Amino acid sequence: MAVLDDAPRSADAIAEEVSDVYFVPRDNLAEILERSPKLALRMLRDFSRRLREFDRKYMQEALQVERLVTVGKFARTIIHDLKNPLAIIGVTADMMSVQVGSAETQAAGKSRIRRQVERMGKMVTEFLEFTRGDKTLSNLFETDYAKFVNEIIDELRPEVMARSISIEMTAPRSSINVLIDPTRLVHVFYNLVGNACDAMPEGGRIKIRLAEKGREVVTEIEDSGEGIPPEIAGRLFEPFATYGKTGGTGLGLSICKRVIEDHQGRIDIRQEPGRGAIFAFTLPAVVPAE
Repeated sequence: MAVLDDAPRSADAIAEEVSDVYFVPRDNLAEILERSPKLALRMLRDFSRRLREFDRKYMQEALQVERLVTVGKFARTIIHDLKNPLAIIGVTADMMSVQVGSAETQAAGKSRIRRQVERMGKMVTEFLEFTRGDKTLSNLFETDYAKFVNEIIDELRPEVMARSISIEMTAPRSSINVLIDPTRLVHVFYNLVGNACDAMPEGGRIKIRLAEKGREVVTEIEDSGEGIPPEIAGRLFEPFATYGKTGGTGLGLSICKRVIEDHQGRIDIRQEPGRGAIFAFTLPAVVPAE
């Protein structure tokens, strides 16, 4: 190849045994190839075979590297999302070991630890289901949606208050019933609220709004951060797309999208001037029989 291209060699060769080496000047080689098309074809086939073999080895190495990178991203995502519940468990355990409280205080601490352990189990399960790529079967239950969201907010409030962030919810006065899998849908709130907190490192507020529109229930989660640039907003729900999160790998929103779609809903983000990011998702409402 170096002779034909009249260029420096791209590789060196070391003979494994005593060999005779012949030097053919470029002009002579070009003349020989012109006189012998069969020789040119044989050389072309040999070059093609060598290039194919090189491509095969290169692709194997590239795929192996990509697999390792993907595994690393999933591992970092799981570790990143488990930090908050682990911190709550640690703080609660320390308080229970130092303070001599009432039986009710001890019971509340044990309950808090148990809920965080269940939360971590749900997270890991959701990640594993996502990596399999199969449609996850949800166990749907008719649920008072406002009550369900309130319980999640009560669970999250100590976490967000520790970061100088307030969280509040507005909902219609009448109850709204939805068919949901609580063990899966709770992960959507954990992720969206966690992202909102990450977007406000100096503190701020999170607003959760529930509204019934026709046969759907719309949930909006808005933060008071700086928002998300339009160039990344359209890609946020793609796997490994991330913005503004230290240690984030961009799997959380992909999993949220899958959970909402498994509930026959939709999820999107919108931006409005002077406001932070607003994530909105829909869920089918339970229509009461006449």
